[in-house]
Amino acid sequence: MKSVEISKDVYRLGVNIEPGNLFEGIWAIPDGTSINSYIVKGDKTAVIDLTQDKDDFPGSLSSQMKGIGVSPENIDYIIVNHMEPDHTGWLGEFRKQNPEMMIYCSKKAVPLVEQFCGITENVHAVEDGEILDLGQGKTLQFFETPNIHWPETIMTYLQEDKILFACDAFGSYGKVDDSAVFDDQLSDDQHEFFEKEALRYYANIVASFSVFVERGLKKLEGLDIKMICPSHGIIWRENPSVIVERYARYASYLKGPACPEITVIWGSMYGNTAKLVTEVIKGIRSEKVPVHQYRVPEDDIGFILADAWRSAGIVLGMPTYEYQMFPPMAHVIDDFNRKKVQNKKAFRFGSFGWSGGAEKELGIATEKLKWEFLESVEWQGAPGEEELKKAYQRGKELAVLVKEFAGKGCD
Repeated sequence: MKSVEISKDVYRLGVNIEPGNLFEGIWAIPDGTSINSYIVKGDKTAVIDLTQDKDDFPGSLSSQMKGIGVSPENIDYIIVNHMEPDHTGWLGEFRKQNPEMMIYCSKKAVPLVEQFCGITENVHAVEDGEILDLGQGKTLQFFETPNIHWPETIMTYLQEDKILFACDAFGSYGKVDDSAVFDDQLSDDQHEFFEKEALRYYANIVASFSVFVERGLKKLEGLDIKMICPSHGIIWRENPSVIVERYARYASYLKGPACPEITVIWGSMYGNTAKLVTEVIKGIRSEKVPVHQYRVPEDDIGFILADAWRSAGIVLGMPTYEYQMFPPMAHVIDDFNRKKVQNKKAFRFGSFGWSGGAEKELGIATEKLKWEFLESVEWQGAPGEEELKKAYQRGKELAVLVKEFAGKGCD
């Protein structure tokens, strides 16, 4: 990749994690994702966030720096917005090339710089609102934005250029090409792609910290922001308010209501639970409510989370397995708890063999999620006409409830 000048003497450097990898070792990224780093040049030079120490990422960033006349020897400051290793994995080796470089980070990041990188000298803990003047009309200001999405996170604002370097906030999955770094360079299809990947990124990475997202957005309200530069995904320079508004909307789904949509997640051992899926979906669609359908364990949890997060309604189709929930569904519910997929209208259906038990465990597992459940449809063995009719009716009832709860739309 090549460096891109995004404003006078301000540059974006980038690498792409290729498809086939797992982001954070968990999340599928079939279209990869970018890691963005930034250079600001005044009388002094600062690099804002780095990259992961894998593949040839350090070599690529070094080459991009060289192309704009920058090297570790003439960098004065490293701004660490966030200590996660995809942004700091190279920090230790990079700093060895010039131990006089000052590291600027939050107070909570200081011990992490030592523990992750073994660095204890020339590390400065910034105060909230502190200013660093690089000269030549380049002034950085630092804002504490804890838990977006680690406790030590800060964001950096370039005052004169009105650029917010937001690290993991306002980001998305998806590789970024040199020819389409900015929002105004994207086609309609690319905009649609990055919107979906921003939601999936949020649901996978940020969702459980939505309360802190809302606090962070409130804190940043007074800033005149002309450009948002995240550490993953595209740069927003034409309409930065678009991604801010999306994040505000995503965060609001925690308390609900989310969108008037329903996500159906189901799993089946021998096809008996599966026989009701079509009827449930028919009932939902009879009320013209959009449906997202996933089967577990076949479908990826990262995609399930994204649609579940934005849906006001959830349907769970699962059999009992050894007196408890079908294990792949138990995994989904566990992730829903971890990511706080709360305040939903819900319905569950499923078969059992010699004994039930899934219903009881589900009630305990979803207690903290504050879901409102319709009466379940549960049966022994194969379903009959009565179960099929109930499935259709429950799907219809849930759709009506979701429309009353969520209103006409959320986009």
